[in-house]
Amino acid sequence: MTPFVAEVNAVHKALESVIEPTPLQRNQYLSDLYGANIWLKREDLSPVRSYKVRGAYAFLTEALAENPDHELFVCSSAGNHAQGFAYACHAYGKKGIVFMPVTTPQQKIMKTKSFGAPFVEIRLFGDGFDDANRAALDYCADNDGVMVPPFDSPTIIKGQATVGKEILDQLTPDNKPDCMILPVGGGGLAAGVTRYCQDNGYSGSFVFVEPDGAPSLYSSLVAGNRVQLDNVDNFVDGAAVGQIGELNFQQLKQFAPQQVVRAPTDGVCETMLEMLNVEGIVLEPAGALTVDALKRLPADVSRGKTVVCVTSGGNFDFERLPEVKERALRSAGLKKYFVIGLPQRPGALKDFLALLGPDDDITRFEYLKKSARNFGSVLLGVETSNAKNFVELCLRFDDSEIRWQDITDDELVANLIV
Repeated sequence: MTPFVAEVNAVHKALESVIEPTPLQRNQYLSDLYGANIWLKREDLSPVRSYKVRGAYAFLTEALAENPDHELFVCSSAGNHAQGFAYACHAYGKKGIVFMPVTTPQQKIMKTKSFGAPFVEIRLFGDGFDDANRAALDYCADNDGVMVPPFDSPTIIKGQATVGKEILDQLTPDNKPDCMILPVGGGGLAAGVTRYCQDNGYSGSFVFVEPDGAPSLYSSLVAGNRVQLDNVDNFVDGAAVGQIGELNFQQLKQFAPQQVVRAPTDGVCETMLEMLNVEGIVLEPAGALTVDALKRLPADVSRGKTVVCVTSGGNFDFERLPEVKERALRSAGLKKYFVIGLPQRPGALKDFLALLGPDDDITRFEYLKKSARNFGSVLLGVETSNAKNFVELCLRFDDSEIRWQDITDDELVANLIV
């Protein structure tokens, strides 16, 4: 047994007083869909609905063992680390200050307050994690607090590594995973699980998944050193980090860029909706990353294999459901947006409606320009039951007298007018 394994085992023993091991569940639907033996490590079913409580509790435990007089703890988080931090502060009865981006979903803010009351205060700052993190560091330095980092810490890594311990403990010796799929934001979970499993002689493969709008691990592996991303898409807020942790990259730099799946946001939304509708499992965007990766991997990675997907979080604000559905439909090719030019004559609208198929439903119809002499421009949203229907619809558009343009994938235009 390596020292790291022994330390993780000790952290896991301490965690038993506050949380039970999360379930490792075989998912029949996904297993049938991919011809594999798919297991979900349900971190979305932890007390704070994410794995982050592991690292936060481990950090406070170690800090208070070294100095029981610590009275103020500080953290920055897009949501899940904040909830784990609040849970730990409440368990120890210690004051905590949480800095969260202004863009953090209300559901995560409310749950953080609930877990931490009356010991934890929330302060909203900045548009993303990096802004909130700088504010937290400044506050901590000015007020003699103890900063509890979200991912770049040996103790945090050991706490998150307990996920790997449970996976190895929960599967029988003759059913060990051939592949583990791990989400990546700052890299604490991936660094901890990979090291723990490797130190225990795990011989299977690892696949890492991060949002394509925040590919911090992939970019760093390609460059051979940690890369600071210039722009980060915050939709997958639990994994939207501009730079992977330094300690975490030291562990993860052994892997190849080809082992990292960059999941498109619309595709992640499609997976979230699929898991909700088919399996009744509520996953936040970051929590759906590993399940989404299954559809993007070469078939030989999963087919006939035992695969473990870590579903890292279920803190989903249902006020975001309409946007998730919208993105999911576009990803599946079931919804498109067009700008069309209708002839300005009586009966033109009726003629246009006749072009639609029986399964084509207009979800948006908005005049963009009302003063044109010959043609009137219309923003048109259409939803259908089969992506192939759009091929036929576009052919009918071509054969008609209307002018049209598909703007669904034109991000610049769509963001301006949709």
